[in-house]
Amino acid sequence: MDFLLNFLFSPLPTSAIVSLFALMGAALVYLNTRPKPLTMPADLNCQTVGVKGGARKSALQEDDNLMSYFHDDARTLYEVFQRGLQVSGNGPCLGYRKPGQPYQWLKYKQVSNRAEHLGSGLIHRGLKPTPDTFIGIFAQNRPEWIISELACYTYSMVAVPLYDTLGHEALEFIIKKADISTVLCDKQNKAETLLENCEKGEMPELKTIILMDAFDTKLTARGAKCGVDILSLKEVEALGKDHLHKPVPPKPEDLSIICFTSGTTGDPKGAMLTHENVVSDAAGVIKTFEISVVPTTQDVSISFLPLAHMFERVVQTVMYGAGARVGFFQGDIKLLPDDLKYLQPTVFPVVPRLLNRVYDKVQSGAQTPFKKWLLNFAIDRKLAEVKEGVIRKDSIWDKLIFHKVQESLGGRVRVMVTGAAPISPSVLNFLRASLGCQIFEAYGQTECAAACSFTMPGDATSGHVGAPIPCNIVKLVDVEDMNYFASNGEGEVCIKGKNVFIGYLKDPEKTAEALDKDGWLHTGDIGKWLPSGVLKIVDRKKNIFKLAQGEYIAPEKIENVYIRSAPVAQVFVHGDSLQASLVAIVVPDPEVLPGFAQKLGVQGSHEELCKSQTIKKAIIADLVKLGRQAGLKSFEQVKDLYMHPELFTIENGLLTPTLKAKRADLKKLFQPQIDSLYASMD
Repeated sequence: MDFLLNFLFSPLPTSAIVSLFALMGAALVYLNTRPKPLTMPADLNCQTVGVKGGARKSALQEDDNLMSYFHDDARTLYEVFQRGLQVSGNGPCLGYRKPGQPYQWLKYKQVSNRAEHLGSGLIHRGLKPTPDTFIGIFAQNRPEWIISELACYTYSMVAVPLYDTLGHEALEFIIKKADISTVLCDKQNKAETLLENCEKGEMPELKTIILMDAFDTKLTARGAKCGVDILSLKEVEALGKDHLHKPVPPKPEDLSIICFTSGTTGDPKGAMLTHENVVSDAAGVIKTFEISVVPTTQDVSISFLPLAHMFERVVQTVMYGAGARVGFFQGDIKLLPDDLKYLQPTVFPVVPRLLNRVYDKVQSGAQTPFKKWLLNFAIDRKLAEVKEGVIRKDSIWDKLIFHKVQESLGGRVRVMVTGAAPISPSVLNFLRASLGCQIFEAYGQTECAAACSFTMPGDATSGHVGAPIPCNIVKLVDVEDMNYFASNGEGEVCIKGKNVFIGYLKDPEKTAEALDKDGWLHTGDIGKWLPSGVLKIVDRKKNIFKLAQGEYIAPEKIENVYIRSAPVAQVFVHGDSLQASLVAIVVPDPEVLPGFAQKLGVQGSHEELCKSQTIKKAIIADLVKLGRQAGLKSFEQVKDLYMHPELFTIENGLLTPTLKAKRADLKKLFQPQIDSLYASMD
């Protein structure tokens, strides 16, 4: 992000400072005298309405009927795309580019035709046009991903996204679990990964691999040896064009997609989502947008978040239903700034990690006291306008400072949606001030098709995830052992509605854990209702949490590895969804520590040894070594730790009577040390 805010990164001569003060004087006059721009409704009601059982529904619901769709003619994902074709007048749909070149566009009809050809080709090769036919898609974001998905929907088949981070064993598990006979891959290396498993006789289910890119003909012979046909996407489309089948559209209750969640322990779980699940979730988002920012045929979105995740899937569903355009990045996140420059998106779905980088770069660039003061002053002035409902890019502060940040995202963003992990209030406030666009935060999970709550237009407060969307209701239930009670407006977040999945594929046990007999999805997150009726996520019921990048962490699994370190008596691993890494509180073993320290040439009392940086570095190295040997991923390894001289005990309130760590109490006690560890990483 070196291209951001160059103004703040360079030395400021005296003449420039004088000019800036003159500009600031003019700005104050300008701000006080110019007419107010059009504003968002300041009185938009964010209150939710109570319903039976203490649950709450959207303030946008006109009655007790939950939304299943937004448009009468778009009740399935197939119909959503066909609607986009009609309202756009066969306008541009999917964009792609090569390095240094502008975007090229496939029109809606081209995409629809190619999907029919591909689907027909699959059927001609023996696949059935029914919701029992599962097709794997193993590719990065690109137009062919959408064409493959739409081919499934055109003939009532089901898309099953696969992705690299799952690993070889998980890929094998999914293909077996879903009985996938056909996988569409983008590149040869992915096909080779699948063939490696086939050659070992581990995936007899897989019969066909279809490649989007060109491939070595030797791959065909390699596949033949283990009974797998290797075909190109072009030849399957050509086959389908010659043997065209009439579309077999799905029904709303039919399966549309199975998203396998990586989780933290055990095998991936396949969340089964119907057409109604996904369409209703998209409808809830559109309804929330409805007042001012609902997408039109003039909008364009950038696609770089994984299509294997429901957040990106729902965003694209909204775009296609509006007849809008979606441009794909080149496949390399380092080239994203260049893609943004050429595409100039108006709708920007993003995860907090990227936004944190923008914020950190801008803040670190303001290196002098004057620049820091000027930046903070500009943020305060713009944020004050946002809180009044004024969203604009033409203030003096935009022209003086923020235009470079805006241009780094293409200069035309009018709607930004962030999800997948929480965003800190300071970053959100900065973005609202600097970008001059509507910024929404969504909360949910795969099992409710992405979002269950959404911040609303006109609400400039931060630190919450908005109100329930109109396709579902949300309630909080007691979690007694953590002292959260629904009577106090706190408890586990539970969701019921049209967007809630129908269960995990061939896993009734896990389904019963997630869905109760009344159809409520239990998220495992602890929420709190704020006075305005919006939801704040405050804790996690299970000892599982996300890091800022979205990776799930099971701290107890890591602690069970680290406790094998000789100098470690006790360890508490902590992570924060606003942070990118883990830290730990370690209690050194008072009997082992002196000898461990002596080998490092360090002496002193137990308390003094606990303050030694040399010992701390040695213990971190030992923990990382143990973690590597145990197969921990890099993001599961701690990056720093604090050594505490006193053992956790029942008496000091840090262990339960069964000697389990009281995680909430440990976090509260060591919050200053945790904050200090993260601060030292900045």
